Amino acid sequence: MTLTVESGAAAMLRRCLGDAVATGTGAVTGLTVRDQSALTSSGMDELVRLAVFGEPNERELARWAIWEIGQAVGVRSASIHDLYMARGRGDCHGFTVPAINVRGMSYDTARAIFRTAITLDAGAFLLEIARSEIVYTDQRPAEYVAVMLAAALREGFRGPVFIQGDHFQVNAKKYAVDAKSEVVGVKALATEAIAAGFYNVDIDTSTLVDLTQASLEEQQRRNYEVGVAITRHVRALEPKGVTISLGGEIGEVGTENSTVPELRAFMSGYNRTLASQAPGMIGLSKISVQSGTSHGGVVLADGSIANVQLDFNTLQELGEVARADFGLAGAVQHGASTLPDGAFNQFPICETAEIHLATGFQNMLYDGMPPALRDEIYAWLRVHAAEERKSTDSEEQFLYKTRKKALGPFKRQLWDMAESTRANLGQAFDRKFNFLFTQLGVAGTAAAVGRFVQAPEQHRLIPSASSGPAATAAAHDDAEAGE
Repeated sequence: MTLTVESGAAAMLRRCLGDAVATGTGAVTGLTVRDQSALTSSGMDELVRLAVFGEPNERELARWAIWEIGQAVGVRSASIHDLYMARGRGDCHGFTVPAINVRGMSYDTARAIFRTAITLDAGAFLLEIARSEIVYTDQRPAEYVAVMLAAALREGFRGPVFIQGDHFQVNAKKYAVDAKSEVVGVKALATEAIAAGFYNVDIDTSTLVDLTQASLEEQQRRNYEVGVAITRHVRALEPKGVTISLGGEIGEVGTENSTVPELRAFMSGYNRTLASQAPGMIGLSKISVQSGTSHGGVVLADGSIANVQLDFNTLQELGEVARADFGLAGAVQHGASTLPDGAFNQFPICETAEIHLATGFQNMLYDGMPPALRDEIYAWLRVHAAEERKSTDSEEQFLYKTRKKALGPFKRQLWDMAESTRANLGQAFDRKFNFLFTQLGVAGTAAAVGRFVQAPEQHRLIPSASSGPAATAAAHDDAEAGE
């Protein structure tokens, strides 16, 4: 099927949603939603499938339609920056924002997140994807935003949707060979992501920390200097009315625990450098630290996960300094999804601002998929990920550490699992997200989000009339885009 401009958009919407949504005319048409109940029907399932698996012109029109429907009913990509600044001032507290990496079976997984949010009246949660995940899950930013917004619409959620670029990371080895090209690569990803609707970005230049230097200032120098360069790039791309929430990181997750002097060295250097290069520019809203976890957990030879000694005292102390001395929301904890259930209620007690959750949900997906599909994936990994197998790895360790790499190649199969399988997984996700949201204290946070966060209306050009699939109607100051 070939679709073009307004007639194509109208035809697609009639096909999926009947007369519930009507298009306007012109390059920036906007949409009128006549019947919001249709958005929670199987028609949204069809529209989001076109946004992911349709022909190129179908995909772009479907993504545009989902975005515009969201604008019409108040389901809009938003920045959590102002809520975090309120947290830094002490105007709200007592909850820890979950940042959930949605990797596989993304639409169904996100639907479970929004069902939980509606049930618990939660508004403070992030949906995120990292630089590396974008590649191995085969989810470019424009697709990811469309899927997340469609899931919210399908469940009847209303309010800001916080979509985050997690670990927009500078690769230390590539930086050592060609620093400029590696930083340009991160900036290019930020440009793509912001255009798609990522209004929260975690800048990860912690890979550049140089522990061979004598002073903490020098150890952190490249971390904060490159972080400032990426900050300036991001700020130049902000849509009108949006202050993107930016996070920094002072130490790689999985290494030695962070310290207060390291935090002070990084933040002082970052703020000083930003003030000298771009006076008045807004900086970070949070800071990621290391306090004892690792991404994905530590897998043992039998495939089980080792116990983790998480240092909540360190986490609390770093958060207190981040708020009191630098006005940030507090400290951010990565690698938390494989922690024991009894740990999660401690995060709001010690006022952790945000925790990142990923691998635990991936584990649930693999546990709940049909055995035949899992066996097919494992056979694929033994061939296509063989170079990642270490001589010391057991079969269970190898498969556990590499199976994330199959999520992209098997994306269609995961979306197409039997309805009964997806329903069972959805119920398992409902229980898990309900538990996590309750333990983290985000139940009832819709009121705080409503108080502090504004999500301005942003209309987009119909793709065939624009310079790109995610172009907005408003022009931006791109002076630093090629920096």
